[in-house]
Amino acid sequence: MTRQTQSDNCKAVAQHFLLPEAEISLWPAWLAEPDAETLLTTLAAELSWRQEQIRIYGKTVNIPRQQVWMGEPHCSYQYSGVRFAPSSWHPAVQQLVAVVSNTINRPLNCVLLNLYASGQDHMGWHADNEPELGVAPVIASLSLGATRRFDLQHRTQGHQLQLQLENGSLLVMAGKCQQHWQHRLPKQSRVAAPRLNLTFRYIAPPI
Repeated sequence: MTRQTQSDNCKAVAQHFLLPEAEISLWPAWLAEPDAETLLTTLAAELSWRQEQIRIYGKTVNIPRQQVWMGEPHCSYQYSGVRFAPSSWHPAVQQLVAVVSNTINRPLNCVLLNLYASGQDHMGWHADNEPELGVAPVIASLSLGATRRFDLQHRTQGHQLQLQLENGSLLVMAGKCQQHWQHRLPKQSRVAAPRLNLTFRYIAPPI
């Protein structure tokens, strides 16, 4: 089941998915298509993209995408045994994080950018539940470029949700989503165009 609302900070209408132990919202047209295309072209060309290596089941492998970790100086981040220090803000991303934060009415101060060259690039089942993000993190995910399928599944109850994330769409995962659900971006061999995804987060500064 879904319900729809319109944010005071955004003209796009949000879809809210009524799921157990999760708060999922989707703005299908949060960013206008011309703006999304311009942002994709700019970031793909101007950022220092890296294909990181992580350890899975004791083996070191290249991840099937390119990444940039960006944020405030204290926002170091670790997953799969690799610690990432944030690069400085790109002006376009720094401006964007403020607008996203205003739309969802939550603080955000860092972002993981993923560049998928085609439908062969993907991300497997996982949850964004690293300790740095806190107990109930809010993940705001902006999609640019090719439409890709996005899957969610409950860890124990069998519930599933499948979404199509279009160019300019904004997906927000909140509540206990990262505790009880996993998500993935599966391979899609027929997708030839690139997709760039910005996943905004918040890491509390040290006391």
